[in-house]
Amino acid sequence: MNATLALLAVAIASASGLPGLVLRRRPALGQALSSGALCLAAIVGIAAAVPVLAGAPASVLHLPWNQPYASLTVRLDALSALFLLPILAVPALGSVYGIAYWPQETPGNRAVSLQLWYGLVTGSMALVLLADNALLFLFAWEVMALCGFFLVRAEPDRKDAQTASWVYLAAAHVGTFAIFAFFAAVGSDRGSFDFAAWAGLRSAGAGAGWLALLALLGFGLKAGLVPLHFWLPGAHAAAPSHVSAMMSGVLLKTGVYGLLRTAGFFEAPPASWGVVLMVLGAVSGVLGVALALAQHDLKRLLAYHSVENIGIITMGVGLAMLGRARGEPGLVLLGFAGGALHVVNHALFKSLLFLGAGSVQHATGTRDVERLGGLARAMPWTSGLFLVGAAAISGLPPLNGFVSEWFVAFGAVRALELPPLDRASFAVILAPLLAFVGALATACFVKVQGTVFLGNPRSAEAARAYESPRAMLVPMAVLAAACVVIGLVPSLLVAPLARGASAWSGMPLASMAGPAEAAAGSAAWVSGVAVLLGTVVAALWLLRRRLGAGVGAEVAADTWGCGYAYPTARMAYTGSSFAQILNQGFRWVLLPRIRFAPPRGLFPTGARFSTEPREAVLDLALLPAVRDYISATSRVRRLIAGRLHLQALLVLATLVALLAWRLLWW
Repeated sequence: MNATLALLAVAIASASGLPGLVLRRRPALGQALSSGALCLAAIVGIAAAVPVLAGAPASVLHLPWNQPYASLTVRLDALSALFLLPILAVPALGSVYGIAYWPQETPGNRAVSLQLWYGLVTGSMALVLLADNALLFLFAWEVMALCGFFLVRAEPDRKDAQTASWVYLAAAHVGTFAIFAFFAAVGSDRGSFDFAAWAGLRSAGAGAGWLALLALLGFGLKAGLVPLHFWLPGAHAAAPSHVSAMMSGVLLKTGVYGLLRTAGFFEAPPASWGVVLMVLGAVSGVLGVALALAQHDLKRLLAYHSVENIGIITMGVGLAMLGRARGEPGLVLLGFAGGALHVVNHALFKSLLFLGAGSVQHATGTRDVERLGGLARAMPWTSGLFLVGAAAISGLPPLNGFVSEWFVAFGAVRALELPPLDRASFAVILAPLLAFVGALATACFVKVQGTVFLGNPRSAEAARAYESPRAMLVPMAVLAAACVVIGLVPSLLVAPLARGASAWSGMPLASMAGPAEAAAGSAAWVSGVAVLLGTVVAALWLLRRRLGAGVGAEVAADTWGCGYAYPTARMAYTGSSFAQILNQGFRWVLLPRIRFAPPRGLFPTGARFSTEPREAVLDLALLPAVRDYISATSRVRRLIAGRLHLQALLVLATLVALLAWRLLWW
């Protein structure tokens, strides 16, 4: 029954764009019906997932499908149910937001097609979670990739959208080829492409190592792990903001789901697999936030924070795999719970931040942090809601981002219980790494909140800002409320997370109760202390305002105002100057172009300081390699054009190389 409901949610979401297509002459009604269909799909899907998370057995539905090696089999278990919640909820809220942000009557056909692809990508993501057959999984995965291409290209006349969409499509298909190779190898070995027949794969030997590498490449590209993240910043910046929220909040998580699902096929994996994931996660976390610090485009900045948070999730997954290798239920539970809960939490606060960035762009027409400022006066609701998301992504209590990071850190500290000479005990270094990443993220969002919402407007666009309509604010408020609730009451999610960890690892549920309750209890205690301190500070501030209300009005300058009673925007920190010291420590990866014109003379008329970071993987490695390849093949093509003997020689050399590979490799 639950699998049937989940499949119904897939069908409703996939067809949600049809009302806008049919009702072209009544665009407002068509868009409202499309949004309503996505909300209905979310309600139906969540109704199917909640019973499974509450303890109901996995639900399987098999339908006839006359395709070779394929079966239309869907399975809703604790792992897929956990991912299904944000994958259906976030697009539904984004569609409500889009009614005001991307109204169908304004862009016309562009909005109609966007609504169509938006619904299809939601349905295909949900089907990826439910698929219990490799070919059905690949079908849904490919639909998801193609829909993502059209969503990034929603404004095809923009050059950045054209470039980002093609880079995204190329990366998506490289990942698909790797996943296809993984499925083909396992399916041919097991004689079936049904996932139910793949349980207990051997994790020892070179063959298992190659399979793990293929899975890491295919799903790591989708998730955006460093150095496979190169497609992500451009795609998220070019897409409309509610599409960016969906892509960052949930589409990336299909890569995490793929890593977890394929890891579950293997018997207890070697500890080295968990170590590799923890190292990749740590690198992604640190470099992601470092790259974010150097950005001036608000959406590119948020996109790099997706790389950071995927790194945190991967640290948790690596810790859980290490626990499976060592037979430690506590490590499995805390690593899995931290990673899986951060999947949900990141979907909430990152979607909130992208919708907030869209609200800023909607009101000012720009995303350039250096041209904004002072928006809190004109946009108090957007400013306050964005602040909630900024605090959550920084891992500050009492919000949800703190809870999931606390689970991972708590599990890393438990690694000290391993034997002293066990190399797996080095997982304890994840705890200080998480603290370091959180500190950098806090600095980054202090920069964003200060330069975008505080101070004085730095441009005419910022001075003309206005608050966003209610249709944009309500989805943001719902996401912010969810961030607060999870942060204050993390115990609500302990049981579902424990069931998911047990189903994934095959370890008994009873062995995971103690670590789960200890981690949730300590997180709730820290959040409670944070709430108490915040309440005391707020009460003191209100008391000070009330006591100072009777004092005569006086004009006073700021103590550290450098003698300026009325400072202007030119006297405030820019984003570049604020982050300059932090960015200097990461110049080896940022490779920035620095423009600095210092003030000169006794009465300087102006000065300028700005930085322009470069994407090392895409701009300095992949694109030059592609250009060199195109240049080389063009020369070869000109050389053999009209020369039949050279063409025959090239075919012969290719055949010899293939035969040599076949003989030597196999």
